[in-house]
Amino acid sequence: MGEWGPRVGLLGGSFNPAHDGHRHISRVALDRLALDEVWWMVSPQNPLKTADGMAPLAERMEAARAVADDPRLIVTDIERDLGTVFTVDSVDALKQRFRHHRFVWLIGADILIQMPRWRRWRRLFASVPIAVFPRPTYSSRALFGTAARRFAGKRVRESQAPMLADMRPPAWVFLRTRPHGASATRIREGRKPDG
Repeated sequence: MGEWGPRVGLLGGSFNPAHDGHRHISRVALDRLALDEVWWMVSPQNPLKTADGMAPLAERMEAARAVADDPRLIVTDIERDLGTVFTVDSVDALKQRFRHHRFVWLIGADILIQMPRWRRWRRLFASVPIAVFPRPTYSSRALFGTAARRFAGKRVRESQAPMLADMRPPAWVFLRTRPHGASATRIREGRKPDG
């Protein structure tokens, strides 16, 4: 790898619970973005989500490891160690700690829609290349949303996706892949007792 370290995809979230959809997009990312690893960054507490119904961090970590089932998928609670809550701060801290790693942030189309609600979201785009994955019912809205329009000139062609980790941000790609229908919300609702 010479002067540079591994090419790492960052998939953040509550993982409440982790599911096959997380593994699906991680494996697609490894292939389409020419990554060495994908880190599942299990958040102690997402600032945009309520703590109601949130399983304990240790439980979510254990379940995520069982679902990942691939040595290239690294389940970590590094944000707890870094002391960060917001993604933009986590990315900055990771870049400081792992100076030779080349990071790509992995998100679903639903997150691209939400992005303008995130802390310093424009700075986040300027900090790390971003790969966006389709999500059923969200993809079209995402591509015409505020964040996509704001950084339209920085969107790269899918054919350039294998080079995304080497690009200077802002740079982002929308990967037209088969969407996976799994949803943590639906999984949790399915676990709720009747009545």
